[in-house]
Amino acid sequence: MLAALDFEIHSGAALDTQGQRAGLVCLGAMLLSFGFIRFSTRMIRAEVSWWPGNVTPGGMHIHHLVFGIIAMMFAGFVGIVAQPGDPWLEILAAVFGIGLGLTLDEFALWLYLEDVYWSEEGRSSVDAVIFAAIIGGGLIAGFVPLDAGRAGSTVAIVITVLITLAICAIVALKGKLSLAVIGMFIPPVAWVGAIRLGRPDSWWARHRYKPGSGKPAKAQARKARHDQRVRRWQDRIGGAPSLPSRRESGRPDK
Repeated sequence: MLAALDFEIHSGAALDTQGQRAGLVCLGAMLLSFGFIRFSTRMIRAEVSWWPGNVTPGGMHIHHLVFGIIAMMFAGFVGIVAQPGDPWLEILAAVFGIGLGLTLDEFALWLYLEDVYWSEEGRSSVDAVIFAAIIGGGLIAGFVPLDAGRAGSTVAIVITVLITLAICAIVALKGKLSLAVIGMFIPPVAWVGAIRLGRPDSWWARHRYKPGSGKPAKAQARKARHDQRVRRWQDRIGGAPSLPSRRESGRPDK
């Protein structure tokens, strides 16, 4: 009970610092920016007549990640040089968050070096925003990577960190990289990932699951259900792909 109370006090004080308040503003601005630009691109995709189209000066299409990069450069440079206090730090955090949302919305573009926004590969942009929101939210709430601050002696801290890293490594070997990273901030997430079956194409499945046993088939069925749920939510958030993937169109990976 005392440990739970300590955690509640620790979490409740998470927004008492100026930096964490600025982080919350940045995270909120990122999510609002991403939501707005996704709404905008879906309106353009639907060819809604009254909605402004793409920015195309001189016939050249300028991707919105360009505006996002400029916003982050401006906010980052001014923040480093001026190191302002309230309320300017929060304002710069909002500008940075807006730029972050615009840039992560085209994560697939700078990952594949090709406009795959409405193809299957474009789903990675939605994944990037969700992943950034989870990690950012965890940091703002007071979670620290491999936090062992209350473990006691140096030996206990080292042992706690090593155990957490080992569990996260198992999760990664099971093909769940996102859960492995999140588990460094929130260990129970890694515990669950380590207990559950690995993905059928993971190192763990290839070396630990015997061919012909029930585990490979069960892992494959679980992966199919999981991917179906993920795609359904990706389509709701970012819109369903309408263009062929790079493999279907014969485009080589770069």
